[in-house]
Amino acid sequence: MTIFSRKTAVVAVLLTTAAFPAAAEPVFNRIATFPVASNLPEGKDKLSATSAEIITATDDGMTLIYSDSPLGAIGFVDISDAKAPKAGGALMMDGEPTSVTSAAGKVLVAVNTSKSKAKPSGRLAIVDVATKKIESTCDLGGQPDSIALNKDKTLGTIAIENERDGEVNDGKIPQLPAGDLVVFQVKDGTVDCGSIKHVALSGLAGIAADDPEPEFVSLNDQNEIALTLQENNEIVIIDAVTASVKTHFSAGSVDLAGIDTKRDGALKFAGELKNVAREPDAVKWLDNDRLVVANEGDYQGGSRGFTIFDTTGKVLYESGASFERAVANIGHYPDKRSSAKGVEPEGLEVATIGGQKYILLLAERASVVGVYKDTGAVPQLVQILPSGVSPEGAVAVPSRNLLATANEVDLGKDSGPRSHVMIYELAEGEIAYPKIVAAEKDGNPVGFSALSGLAAVPEKPGQLIAVSDSVLGMQPTIYTIDVTKEPAVITEALTVKRDGQPAQKLDIEGVAVDEKGWIWLASEGNSEKLVPHALYHVNPKGEIKEEIALPKELAANEIRYGFEGVTIVGSGDDATLWMAVQREWKDDEKGFVKLVSYNAKSKEWGAVRYPLDKSEGGWVGLSEISAHGDSVYIIERDNLVGDAAKLKKLYKVAISDLKPAKLGGELPVVKKTEAHDFLPELKAATNGYVLDKLEGFAFDASGKAYAVTDNDGVDDSSGETLFFPVNLVGTN
Repeated sequence: MTIFSRKTAVVAVLLTTAAFPAAAEPVFNRIATFPVASNLPEGKDKLSATSAEIITATDDGMTLIYSDSPLGAIGFVDISDAKAPKAGGALMMDGEPTSVTSAAGKVLVAVNTSKSKAKPSGRLAIVDVATKKIESTCDLGGQPDSIALNKDKTLGTIAIENERDGEVNDGKIPQLPAGDLVVFQVKDGTVDCGSIKHVALSGLAGIAADDPEPEFVSLNDQNEIALTLQENNEIVIIDAVTASVKTHFSAGSVDLAGIDTKRDGALKFAGELKNVAREPDAVKWLDNDRLVVANEGDYQGGSRGFTIFDTTGKVLYESGASFERAVANIGHYPDKRSSAKGVEPEGLEVATIGGQKYILLLAERASVVGVYKDTGAVPQLVQILPSGVSPEGAVAVPSRNLLATANEVDLGKDSGPRSHVMIYELAEGEIAYPKIVAAEKDGNPVGFSALSGLAAVPEKPGQLIAVSDSVLGMQPTIYTIDVTKEPAVITEALTVKRDGQPAQKLDIEGVAVDEKGWIWLASEGNSEKLVPHALYHVNPKGEIKEEIALPKELAANEIRYGFEGVTIVGSGDDATLWMAVQREWKDDEKGFVKLVSYNAKSKEWGAVRYPLDKSEGGWVGLSEISAHGDSVYIIERDNLVGDAAKLKKLYKVAISDLKPAKLGGELPVVKKTEAHDFLPELKAATNGYVLDKLEGFAFDASGKAYAVTDNDGVDDSSGETLFFPVNLVGTN
């Protein structure tokens, strides 16, 4: 078998494809986002949990339909104008929809109606798309999972999983009743319940043979069904016409090298794992002789990539760690999953679009779609697309050169991202994402995450430094960025150290470089987690040489939301550090936060008050401060994402207005002037999915301005990092 690109060749692709001229090969770009909450029925709380999980499209490609398990419904999206999707409403299903497919103006919905894991039940519902009404139902005799139709939509199949109970036997199988497979006939989108046949699967797998747990199904042009038994680590080929098993084989295992295996905040891709069971989730036919599986894993395995088999079980291609390493180099690697299943490839779509067959691999924990060209031999990774949080399902609409993903996580109750359907188009143009990538170091990905502050490198135009926040709290990192490239390139990663070891208990949110090339770091702090609010002076090797704690006048009134930026005003003995406090502390009047000053020579502290804009929802705070010319520039934002986001602005305050008063007394209020509204750029960059954490802004040594978003370490986040130049009118 062949492992694609032992040096993660996708980085080279990503560094070159963004410069493709308009006449170059077509590329995928996101053209629209649709928040699933837009389909909530009238009268429902707008923060009710929703989820787009499995998604299908009508034959004409004008309507998307997705399953929404938390709501107990299926949702409809009108994509007659794919760049402006419209809510089509939701249909309650009196159960938990697990999967959907479409034919002849109908939607076939697998619905879980189980009262318990021990007593599974389910039905197949036939829904008319035009009327959005259930026309008929069929009993399935168990709890359904994946559903699929053959090419001419005359045969259908459903995996009857009868899933295990995680609370029983530590979640291990066997746990009866056993699952099986359902095969049925379809005519004009309608199912004859009397045609349903059950295919027994017991006795096949080498693991828990008496408890098969079917997961995902796919049919080829010869009416053969490929079926994964995920927990059993088995793949079964069934003849759909005769409803009989033709063959089966173990999905096998993989030795992985060059991966991150420790949840320690350090992005180090030098570990290895031996004999990891693939435990595949999604399966798709590439043609009548080859099938591809996404190796998500379950409770014992998960080999972090995908595999192509022939129908005898021979491995034709194994991705190994290559996909995960490529994901790391665009900042989407979820370090918190390092000791588990990494990026967790879960969903798949295979489609011929624009004359090219693609394998589209969905990574649940990295929130990306890997776009591979099927070459017939070694697949070629050509793009990695940003998706919503936890893509679960995807559907291609080849007739319109479209791809849609269903992204299941909804964190609206916590002012976080909602579940979304995202739409991509294959067309001529330039690759829009990523905006920043990391180079490799000694043959391994540098990786990056949670960029939370920016600063210029003095006397080096085209270079900036960035810092990571507490997401990598065990391994705080200073990154060097070459902004002359497109996308920008992280060339170095410097670990912040104390006494020769990676510094602990830091939440770095701000960075500035002094005249000697030493670095000032501002730690936001969190007393509940014993992370101090402090300033750190670091030499060019990353070694902390001085820690400056807050004076008692400040510390007595602290809350978690502390310093979110640091900059230097003046030079020599007059050099003064200015820090932006993100939120109101205990002694602040509502609607005002502090800009805090510290003179390193005199050791004097001071502060002024900064007036915040009002917000329609969530909270408003500061995320960055950066001095340039006769002003300091401050990012002010709400903590909202998607269509709820309303405030992402840059303000400036005249340095002459920064006259700090002593702490503990009355503080003067500064006057702010709007310098830039980031919302149009944020909307354009993502085609509607506004990212929450705009946290870094700086001018390089030539005076060019840049901004960056913090991706929260891909933890309850889409993982997207936007890095972009900012055109400011009238800066000096």
